[in-house]
Amino acid sequence: MTEVLRRLPRTSPEAAGVDRAALERLVAALDERGMTHSLMVLRHGAVVAEQWWFPHAPEQRHLMYSVSKTFTAMAVGLAVADGLLTVEDRVVDLLADDAPAEVGENLAAMRVRHLLTMTSGHAGDALDVVWEQEGTDWPRVVLAAEVPFVPGSRYVYNSGATYLLSVIVTRLTGRRVLDYLGERVLAPLGITGAVWEQDPAGNDMGGYGLAVTTEDMAIFGQLLLQRGRWGDAQLVPAGWVDVASSNLVDNSSLGWATENHQGYGYQIWQCRHGAYRADGAHGQFIIVWPQHDAVLAITSGTNDMQATMDAVWDALVPAFGPGEADAPGDPLPPRPLALPLPTGEAWTAVADLIEGRTYALDVPDVAPPPGVQKPARSVTVHRDADGLLTVDLEPLQVLAAHQAWNEFTSPSMDPDAAGADEQYAGGYAWTDERTLELRIAAPGTPFVWTATLAFAPDGSTVEAALTQNVSFFATDLLHAAGRAV
Repeated sequence: MTEVLRRLPRTSPEAAGVDRAALERLVAALDERGMTHSLMVLRHGAVVAEQWWFPHAPEQRHLMYSVSKTFTAMAVGLAVADGLLTVEDRVVDLLADDAPAEVGENLAAMRVRHLLTMTSGHAGDALDVVWEQEGTDWPRVVLAAEVPFVPGSRYVYNSGATYLLSVIVTRLTGRRVLDYLGERVLAPLGITGAVWEQDPAGNDMGGYGLAVTTEDMAIFGQLLLQRGRWGDAQLVPAGWVDVASSNLVDNSSLGWATENHQGYGYQIWQCRHGAYRADGAHGQFIIVWPQHDAVLAITSGTNDMQATMDAVWDALVPAFGPGEADAPGDPLPPRPLALPLPTGEAWTAVADLIEGRTYALDVPDVAPPPGVQKPARSVTVHRDADGLLTVDLEPLQVLAAHQAWNEFTSPSMDPDAAGADEQYAGGYAWTDERTLELRIAAPGTPFVWTATLAFAPDGSTVEAALTQNVSFFATDLLHAAGRAV
């Protein structure tokens, strides 16, 4: 890690009053799960432990998913402080130009606070209607979505509500949320280079799409812990942070895992053990623990987010105590850890037979599921003099090392970024005499793909499979037979 990235002070666990063995247990537990990308633990505003799992790295921005919602909530707090709106303002008044011609009773009753607390009266995610119809006027489409329930009467997890908050802030300030929040909050925190996905009209998505580094996450969590204050400046009103991070609504109706029915504030989840958190899909967390003056930042690629939270509590609930003023000043050092890779041989007799051959895959000519890249129609395997394996698995051009991660650039696997190049890392092993397994990671995202190529003993045919670790859509991307051509 370079000095420019080290914006937070570092200290030893002993100086900060954190059990070093507990931190080591937490790193070990997260490593054993094989799905964690980064971890940073703060006590009294200083880093006491930090860890990255290669190919993820300290300087890398990581997709936040719904952690973005908490950043949006702080932007709303700034707009309230600036006198641009109140939480009791009606949504249809703030977005009058986008309101439907006939405003129903429930939509008319929807206030800003209902958007903030996910109690807007929608039956589901109001943003879903955008994916169901064509067009670029997303605010109008979302406001036209059915509102079957009285606002405030029930909690429904709803990225569409956060999107409307983002649009409201943009309309009132004349600036995208990233710029408005960036000047007032992110820049004073030293958070630079953040990016945020936008809708076709240039509105930041609000509920997802933000990408920042792990240390950026930790710094933002520390700002919340300090009730919006950073040094001598009150960046976000303390009262707003207090309300936003409190238990305002019952979210137990979700029926989700334990950590997801402890209560909800303004785009912030309540946790057990007196903590609260910003929370994003596939395991992105900013955990703020006021009782212990502690903050954790975690990035991951997992569907079992409760297990990550359980690992935190199991290790750290008993870990805090008074510090030792004369303790050495070094945090728990990062270990040389990496995401899991296939294990096996670098080359086999069958590998000699398939070297450089192209296999045409029998893939049905049908449209793939939403959000899924069209599957490859051929595969070619070649090993160079340095032992790197090149696998052409269209659109991905994998350059993999044996039982190690090799970083490379390839056309994107993202169907929405077709033609664009992105950074990947790949590793491989022959897991038996005729089965080649590839692991491909996309650093800065939750995603890891596993390609399994099982060749006939004479190298004439192949059975190909490609799976993805996490997704909102399909995770089985390819199952196809192929024949050498």
